[in-house]
Amino acid sequence: MERGGMRAALFVYVSTVLESIAFIGNALTLFVYFYGSMNFSLTKSATMLTNYMGSTYLLSLLGGFICDTYLTRFNSSVIFGLIEVLGYGILATQAFIDNLRPARCKDITLLLMNKCEKADDGQTLMLYSGLYLVALGAGGIKAAVPSLGADQFDEKIPEEAVHIPTYFNWYFFSFVIGAIIGCTFLVWVNTNQGTDWGFLVSTLAVLAAVVFLCTGYSFLRHSIPKGSPLIRIAQVFVAAFKNRKLSCPETIEGYHQISGSKDETGTDQILKKTNQFKFLDRAAIINTTDSSDTGPWSVCTVTQVEEVKIVVRMLPIIASTIFLNTCLAQLQTFTIQQANTLDRNVLGIHVPSSSIPVIPLIVMFFAVPLYDRFAVPALRKLTGIPTGIRQLQRIGVGLVLGSLSMVVAGYVETRRKRVAVHHNMVDSPNPLPMNVMWLGFQYGVFGIADMFTLVGLLDFFYSESSAGMKSLGTAFTWFSSSMGYFLSTVIVNVVDDVSGGWLKSNNLNRDKLNYYFYLFAGLSTLNFGFYLLCSTWYRYKDVEVKELEGENKVEMGGV
Repeated sequence: MERGGMRAALFVYVSTVLESIAFIGNALTLFVYFYGSMNFSLTKSATMLTNYMGSTYLLSLLGGFICDTYLTRFNSSVIFGLIEVLGYGILATQAFIDNLRPARCKDITLLLMNKCEKADDGQTLMLYSGLYLVALGAGGIKAAVPSLGADQFDEKIPEEAVHIPTYFNWYFFSFVIGAIIGCTFLVWVNTNQGTDWGFLVSTLAVLAAVVFLCTGYSFLRHSIPKGSPLIRIAQVFVAAFKNRKLSCPETIEGYHQISGSKDETGTDQILKKTNQFKFLDRAAIINTTDSSDTGPWSVCTVTQVEEVKIVVRMLPIIASTIFLNTCLAQLQTFTIQQANTLDRNVLGIHVPSSSIPVIPLIVMFFAVPLYDRFAVPALRKLTGIPTGIRQLQRIGVGLVLGSLSMVVAGYVETRRKRVAVHHNMVDSPNPLPMNVMWLGFQYGVFGIADMFTLVGLLDFFYSESSAGMKSLGTAFTWFSSSMGYFLSTVIVNVVDDVSGGWLKSNNLNRDKLNYYFYLFAGLSTLNFGFYLLCSTWYRYKDVEVKELEGENKVEMGGV
């Protein structure tokens, strides 16, 4: 039976939908659980949520390393999925059994004053154990599953490689579908049936994702771990230092190059030598004066050196995309607070503030198919590029739209405050006569920005990474998200201190949140300028594919 292709990718898509229901739905309601059920303070609850989200994305690097070094991506997906199931199971158990939680605080005054019964050490340990098992499992899945799906299309075969960007579009679409269900159904379960049932549904959803992925075992292509990418990177730096006194050869024949391992397609991939970071080229110099010193820590292949150069070139790209995720963190926190001050009746339905993030998801639900089926073919005719535009161009479009979303957010907040002043409701706890759908503008623009940037980053890091570090490469995308969440906490605190208290009155009608959004728009614009420099400087990898039988060569540039 033929493995791989879009049929195999369907198992990844469905598993992604199921896992996203749990991850996104709980990300929107965990704050309420920390504050209302575990009796943590508002500050600690917010910090716990931010740290949990940041840690999840950060742990994707560990997951990517394990995938590339020790396990196949399929086995990694299953193992990390079961770890996530265990984490949700612990959280569900604690939520169902009253003795495993502090007594519920029924007096709202005591709750606001943070004078309710505190969770004891055992209860806190159980909470953190479940929470960070979920973070470890979800982080590992985010590294393993996207690259597992992309592996179903061989990048060395042009007819298959052209489908990789399309795969990432539909992978993201699957994530969006799961997120929409999480924002609506799972939030409803948590709100109306309780977080205990919400955790139980999450446990079952992730378990179903693992089981369904396992049913596709015989349809999927399975990668073979190629050893530690970190060791390969270290070997290049050590060899370059050892050979620092050797003269660089004038021709490519003076450098060490051999074919890589044969795979099932019968081809080898050899990276062509580039002129950037020439000091690393010394790692591949053949030492003619000492023929005995030929170990991997003394001489590396040109391909291995170029793999390291790719990683070094990627670092500025990662750094320049972090700020977009910092903007996302603002919309996930302050926009929900804005929603609490507005009329949340939409078409006769009272919308919970925790479900407001469904707005950008709905926008992306329609935008992804339109982009993939209409925009890409049209752009392909104009540019001649199979993907319509290159990955770095796509990321750049997303960064511009991210900056625009902050401008829109600033305008909407300015209008919201004017409505509060006009109706003399600055200190009123009642909803303002302004519908919550106004927030849809800033969310909608950012949703499209996220579609361009996140998919572009996944495609970019997967395509540019060497065969031995595909999972670690896609994990760089989530690492950028992690740093964005952590940076958000720093910026909020710094701006609040320097500004003299834009956000200190605990009343959005008196705070200057609009100034804060405009500041982010300015910083996003500066960040885009930095990104332009980084992307212009970047050089896509140049791969020479040499048939093992015959002497025909095909050169492939990075897409």
